[in-house]
Amino acid sequence: MLAGNSIGKEFTVTSFGESHGKIVGAVVDGCPAGLRLSEADVQAELDRRIPLKPEIVSGRIEKDKVQILSGVFNGFTTGAPISMMVENKEADSSDYEAIRDLPRPGHADYTARVRYGGFNDYRGGGRFSGRVTVALIMAGAVAKKLLGTVDVDILAYTRAIDRIKMDKSLSFEEIRRRRYEAAVRCPDLACAKKMEEAIVNARKEGDSLGGVIECIALNVPAGVGEPLFDSLDADLAKMLLSVPAVKGVEFGAGFRATELKGSENNDAFRVQGGKVAASTNNAGGILGGLSSGMPIVVRVAVKPTPSIAKEQRTVNIAEMKDATIRVTGRHDPCVVPKAVPVVESAVAIVLADHMIRAGFIPKVLKERK
Repeated sequence: MLAGNSIGKEFTVTSFGESHGKIVGAVVDGCPAGLRLSEADVQAELDRRIPLKPEIVSGRIEKDKVQILSGVFNGFTTGAPISMMVENKEADSSDYEAIRDLPRPGHADYTARVRYGGFNDYRGGGRFSGRVTVALIMAGAVAKKLLGTVDVDILAYTRAIDRIKMDKSLSFEEIRRRRYEAAVRCPDLACAKKMEEAIVNARKEGDSLGGVIECIALNVPAGVGEPLFDSLDADLAKMLLSVPAVKGVEFGAGFRATELKGSENNDAFRVQGGKVAASTNNAGGILGGLSSGMPIVVRVAVKPTPSIAKEQRTVNIAEMKDATIRVTGRHDPCVVPKAVPVVESAVAIVLADHMIRAGFIPKVLKERK
């Protein structure tokens, strides 16, 4: 039975570390032997995490230089657990001592204190901080490299921030090419400019914003998934809801399907290029918990950053009295841009696990000559 810090059955990821601890890391167990992998592969994914625009991000900028400690030899995975870590070098815990008894509204400060009897690391949110998503990006880098061996391609991008929504329809290649041209990771550059302005304005007001991230996976073959309780969409939803700040998940038409008739929502089948395809993709590429062969399309709702400069009501747990709090320190006015590569990695981890389980990816990729 896996503990709560691990996920997956064949491709298993264990996350460890806290926001202000010494390191954050991940252990990937079950990665097939024979995958060409280097620290540079993982570093390339980590380097995309923080937007290079100081107006829209926290002042805490970690270099996140990855070290692969095990599981790779002579440039290839060995089949042994792959352990990876980055150091926390830019943490400043001073702001948290003054508010250790004042749980920040919207954070896990209160629930973690109750669950762990006050022994939890409260600095920067500890284990519950968005900082720990670095582990998902490291593991996701391995998963994406593995999925690349069977031509599965995944990308995520910002679809909305606050009430500013991207309505322009772009191709997969256009999204891939443009999404990182904007600090908010929106491929519609005109829309991205408005998003950035909204984030800057919210920060000036001492407030924060949320948004929507969409992720698309191409070339996932039909039949991937393990219904009923390990169905592909259920496992994707569980993984995505484990990403800090994610409060909702939908596939394909999602909640909009409730406004459609069956005749409108059903994806009609047809033969295309000698294969079964669908004319539309309201199902988001998953039917009955199994991939349909169509692109997997999933969206996540990301809440506004809870740490804001405005005064908020809370309690003093030590004195059991009502109190107020004004959160200081370095915080993102919107975590959506940083969450884009995290969502992409989360989806990759689940797909890698399920494709190994379904036999689409072998346990040994190639025999060493």
